[in-house]
Amino acid sequence: MAPPNGINVFAMERIESFRKFYPYYLLEHQNPTCVKLHFIGTGLFILCLGLLIVTGSWWYLLLGAVCGYGFAWVGHFFFEKNKPATFQYPFWSLSSDFVMFYDLLRGAYKRRLKEAKAISDEK
Repeated sequence: MAPPNGINVFAMERIESFRKFYPYYLLEHQNPTCVKLHFIGTGLFILCLGLLIVTGSWWYLLLGAVCGYGFAWVGHFFFEKNKPATFQYPFWSLSSDFVMFYDLLRGAYKRRLKEAKAISDEK
């Protein structure tokens, strides 16, 4: 059964595990521009972590957070047109940013999104 009016059915109930959260997260990240902005933001965050390690300057942690969240939130507010999962599930959302980044690097994002859609259709 398809979700009513395109609603992410995972959002209708409290999610209790990361295994169930990640499909919800993917369904909130379907716009190609939003996904690219997440990839850029997460990549910049990783770069800033590397600079923090090399230089010892904690300012890079702040810069990384601004880059990571800035790019992601622009993607959500202007392209995906939804509320970032960060506000309801901060730790799982952050973890999912890195999982999606890895999925994009290895070419698994589209397959995992398709699986998430199939799970959503079953609900």
